[in-house]
Amino acid sequence: MLFLFLLRTGLTFNWGALLGWSAIKGSCDWSVCLPLYFSGVMWTLIYDTIYAHQDKRDDLVIGVKSTALRFNDNTKQWLSGFSVAMLVGLSVAGINCDQTFLYYTAVAAVGAHLARQIYTLDIHKPEDCWKKFTSNRTIGLLLFIGIVTGNLWKRKNPKEMNAINTDI
Repeated sequence: MLFLFLLRTGLTFNWGALLGWSAIKGSCDWSVCLPLYFSGVMWTLIYDTIYAHQDKRDDLVIGVKSTALRFNDNTKQWLSGFSVAMLVGLSVAGINCDQTFLYYTAVAAVGAHLARQIYTLDIHKPEDCWKKFTSNRTIGLLLFIGIVTGNLWKRKNPKEMNAINTDI
């Protein structure tokens, strides 16, 4: 039950991927937006599951069915699967919008961060779960830097450059 709630939460939290692209580009390129949106949902499942492990004792007492309780000792396998899905989605989005090596370098750094985060996660220590949960801001920063620098690195289309030159 809570897994469905988290999935819906991920769907809601990541709606900005669709809105942001549409606001900048004027329409939604589904070949880019859907993989990006999917990646965001997977990321939400990752950090929210880690967060849920902090208060799983309370969840047991009050009867909340959290992903921490559902995944229990298999949490790292689930997080690994969500991470692979997230990285694949980010890569597909990058391919479909002709991203540069700077973007893929950031995606690789995100993958390394997630791998370390999951490998070192101790689901039985709330303070470690909090530390890993808050380290997800680094993932957001890495992706932001990768997207911005990747787009700045892109070369302008020669036709686009000619149109700019003739307008001057």
